[in-house]
Amino acid sequence: MRKSKKIKRMAASRLNILLTVVFVLFDVLIFRLAYVQLFEGEMYEKRVNGINVKKVRYPLPRGKIYDRNNQVIVDNEASNTIVYIKTENDSDKDMLEVAKKLSMHISIKTDKVTERDMKDYWISTRPKKARMKLTDEEQQSQALTDKERYQMQLDRIDPSDLKEIGNDEKKVLAIFREMKKGSAYTPQPIKDEHVTNEEIARVSEALNEIPGVDILTDWDRSYPYGKTFLSVLGSTSSREEGIPKENLDYYLSKGYSRNDRVGKSQLEYQYEDLLRSSKSVTEIQTNGNGDVIRTYKTSAGELGKNLILTIDIDLQKKVEEILTAELIDAKMHGGGEFLEKAFVVMMNPVTGEVLAMAGKQIEEVNGKWKAADYALGTVNSSFEMGSAVKGATVLTGYETGAIQPGQSFLDEPIYLMGTPVKKSVWTMGMVNDQTALKQSSNVYMFKTAMSIIGNTYHRNMKLPFNSKALETFRFYFNQFGLGIKTGIDLPNEAGGYIGKGESPGYLLDFTIGQYDTYTPMQLTQYVSTIANGGYRVQPRLLKEIREPGLENQDRAVIQSVQPVYLNRIDMDKEMVERVQEGFRKVFHEKGGTASFYFNKPPYKSYKIAGKTGTAESFYYDPELRKTYTDKPTNNLTLVGYAPYDNPEVAFSVVVPNARTNSHPISQKIGQGIMKAYFEGDQAD
Repeated sequence: MRKSKKIKRMAASRLNILLTVVFVLFDVLIFRLAYVQLFEGEMYEKRVNGINVKKVRYPLPRGKIYDRNNQVIVDNEASNTIVYIKTENDSDKDMLEVAKKLSMHISIKTDKVTERDMKDYWISTRPKKARMKLTDEEQQSQALTDKERYQMQLDRIDPSDLKEIGNDEKKVLAIFREMKKGSAYTPQPIKDEHVTNEEIARVSEALNEIPGVDILTDWDRSYPYGKTFLSVLGSTSSREEGIPKENLDYYLSKGYSRNDRVGKSQLEYQYEDLLRSSKSVTEIQTNGNGDVIRTYKTSAGELGKNLILTIDIDLQKKVEEILTAELIDAKMHGGGEFLEKAFVVMMNPVTGEVLAMAGKQIEEVNGKWKAADYALGTVNSSFEMGSAVKGATVLTGYETGAIQPGQSFLDEPIYLMGTPVKKSVWTMGMVNDQTALKQSSNVYMFKTAMSIIGNTYHRNMKLPFNSKALETFRFYFNQFGLGIKTGIDLPNEAGGYIGKGESPGYLLDFTIGQYDTYTPMQLTQYVSTIANGGYRVQPRLLKEIREPGLENQDRAVIQSVQPVYLNRIDMDKEMVERVQEGFRKVFHEKGGTASFYFNKPPYKSYKIAGKTGTAESFYYDPELRKTYTDKPTNNLTLVGYAPYDNPEVAFSVVVPNARTNSHPISQKIGQGIMKAYFEGDQAD
């Protein structure tokens, strides 16, 4: 009896468990059905009814670019664009019908219509005549494919046949041609230039009659300061070009579309990821027949980020004007047949913020000298810079122990076995390190190099070639930024040319800047390293990244770019200070090579320190691939910083291939840019 009751209790317990499980499963089923109905019902309904969803993406403006004083230097100008958005089911016949109707409302150029376009159009619009281009046997032959028959028709179309296509039909064909370029559900521009208000009004009224046609607002880059700094700002691809072929795979992998406009060069390219906008998205629902049943916007998109540059656009404009004026003046007053370029870079020597970078190249047009922008030459053209680099030579001598601060050498003509005489511009007698900088003694630098390789000068001595000594000099010059890329935030920066010869005289030439070549940007980085006490700061053009906003509203700062110090030169502070004093003497003491131009009002008050330079050179014609060795020229350079007791600006001036070193063009450019910096509007 007890056993029977126990069995009944167990059976009842198991039944309760089973009922509980069934109840839970039933609840789960109800919950799942409710979830599907509420949250996924629309998706399954679309599948059952054959509804497809396609996304159409519309462009928004790129980010703007401002100078350091928040002046817009790259803006966006709105423009109306008439586009066609085709569906997957649009046939050529459908598009031709739309093209005919649209041609009645807009004007369009037909110059891009090719002969092949006209032949295709002729066959499409004149099917009976097209069939007559084939014999009955050809039409019925099973040996021919449709493609082969079509090609036969194309080949047999006469010029007289194409004359049937009048101007009105050419307009239709031009529109149809653009329509066919587009991908399904991607806005394809039909007319994006010179769209008139009248055309917009006519198309707007007719939108119901021309399916797929729409009017969008697109944006073109505009430049409030014209061509000033334009080559460094860079360019974007056109609507027709889209993504350049060489970058297609890269951008497609990042979610771009083929016809997206992207930064092609310089800052527009360098900061594409920041400047690009995300598109607004509209979803289009179509039924199984491809008919549109619903459209709705799912994303408003985001404008591109705004960039604040380190450039002072007003200073940049003045520097460009100074370069142009002095270059043309020098050309007209004995500058020589090969004088054609000049460069300036101005930078904060502590932060690396580039304040101005300019280059000009002149040519004679109809009897007048015209200047073209060549600012990119400051980072991708290199030259022998002459005595401007002697500060690095003296500091290398200190660090290697070849010379001691204050050490003197006799400045005298240097006679070496098998080498032409080497000397300074004039024989100076005994000079110490600072006097050697002030008066630009070549001999002091030569004897420093000799000391590095363990030689003491005596007349007619044989100087051995020492590659290790050259490597030592290059190592220390690199610490200043000479002969190595500066790291500026621009693509395609050049590093300069490294001499390959093995003559012992090349070591001496190196010490006075007449062997390896450097860019104007490298020269500015070098003098900035001396100015700030020995820190090689990375030049940069980007100051801040900001959120887009209305014109009169403060835009939130996303990121402020901080200075980057690439290295600290391996030299004592006292050594750097001694060279700084030598640089001050160049500009402010009698006998200093720049004192005639700068040790007088108003330039004296700017407290400039620095170094002049002249390098013997030869003009190379890139078109003829010819070096004019029979007509030597001079590269004229000037580097400096100011005020010397609290530097806030460093600069380099480079004028290659002047006829003579007696022309003061580099000094006059230096005067102009310093006055423009310190006196602003008063410098006009």
